[in-house]
Amino acid sequence: MTDQHDTINPQTLAAFADAWNRHDLNALMAFMHKDCLFHAVAGPDLLGRTFTGHTEVSDGFKAAWTSFPDAAWLDGDHFVAGDRGVSESTFKGTNADGSRIEARMVDVFTFKDGKILVKNAFRKNRPSLVGA
Repeated sequence: MTDQHDTINPQTLAAFADAWNRHDLNALMAFMHKDCLFHAVAGPDLLGRTFTGHTEVSDGFKAAWTSFPDAAWLDGDHFVAGDRGVSESTFKGTNADGSRIEARMVDVFTFKDGKILVKNAFRKNRPSLVGA
């Protein structure tokens, strides 16, 4: 088994965040384990909506840019402890109706075999801002 400290570190999570800001789906999926899960910030279940496996996770990631074409994750701060990690950032994006979201959020990660196995996203439930 791969030693997590040699493969997943804060710089890895920073590179993952950079791929989000570039809207680079191929780069994002290269970080993800083959058995990956993504728990989105919203959805019908306790963990929001869960996407399972590369195809569904890819679709879930794309949905962020469909909902918010100008989506950005800013002011990132990342840490890793063993097979877990956290990225904290400010999410900014504009909805189709012109309202804007700007709220702090975290992603809580679980790692396996040097890849991200689980990405569990949480965002403050702040009211939308009036469009610019």
